[in-house]
Amino acid sequence: MRISSGLRSCTNVVQVAPPFMLDGRSVTLIDTPGFDDTTKSDTEILRMIALFLTETYQHGKKLAGVIYIHRISDFRMGGISTRNFRMFRELCGDSTLKNVIILTNMWGQVGTDVGEARERELASDDLFFKPVLEKGAQMLRHDHTLESAQAIIKRLLDNNPLVLQIQREIVDEKKDILQTSAGTELNKELLAEMERHRKEMIDLQDEWQAAMNAKDEETRREIEAEAKKLQKEMSRIEAESKNLANNFQKEKADLEQRLKDMDAEAKQEQQRLQEQYLNQMEELENQRRADADQSRERQEEYSRQIADLQRRRSGGGFFASLGRAIDSLFGLH
Repeated sequence: MRISSGLRSCTNVVQVAPPFMLDGRSVTLIDTPGFDDTTKSDTEILRMIALFLTETYQHGKKLAGVIYIHRISDFRMGGISTRNFRMFRELCGDSTLKNVIILTNMWGQVGTDVGEARERELASDDLFFKPVLEKGAQMLRHDHTLESAQAIIKRLLDNNPLVLQIQREIVDEKKDILQTSAGTELNKELLAEMERHRKEMIDLQDEWQAAMNAKDEETRREIEAEAKKLQKEMSRIEAESKNLANNFQKEKADLEQRLKDMDAEAKQEQQRLQEQYLNQMEELENQRRADADQSRERQEEYSRQIADLQRRRSGGGFFASLGRAIDSLFGLH
């Protein structure tokens, strides 16, 4: 999966990793953007995640677990982090929290005492993770090693997959996205932000009138420029609220059509790819038998090539196809 070392988020799409085997089980990891993305609005993020989750559920697939990642290196859990987690809770719902892992990472960037103190506060404060931990969620650490990552995933392998709240609301209860708990929460925040801006606009109008009375042209121009910026932001919020309701159903229909088109194209290619795969496998097996006397390292290299060919042949299955379709829908490739 793509990661970013800069300030801009690159997880602004739903990313699906190629399936891999762990303890005899096939595992697919799905990475979704958070509600603090630098390039996508919160309404776009919600629509993107909701589309992915509802389509997977409609195709008979449920998630064995959900991982929420929090940087222990953060000095505090500010407004953006709490909003992100609040939206996460509304997406999952309380009934699925026993399949949720709250994962802290970036432990290498803080001292042990500092990290443990922050961890205790996060786990014991009602404003942070305490409510979900009391309802069955687990809180784990990740130390940036393969062993740590695998141990975390193993905690989820034997879970009974559950339906997330937004999946149940949209698919089973036939709600529009604006009527879901996540949609209601987001729209409530947008309306609250709009109300704050309205009050700011009233204050600016008073300041503008005072500047006019004082014939202070420089201050008047500054206030007018600030008012234009504020009006632009208010228009953006109003458009976001409308787009949340208006765009989702159309995008859902478009996504389903794209999936059908992709499935038809995949079937047309299936025969050719199967023949290509068999030919490549036969060639590799022949090379391995011909080089039977070669070093163990050489034989292991053949085995790795064969395993890689088998992995790439899978292409990620339904989840990968859905991820590509959503990327295409949002104009991301």
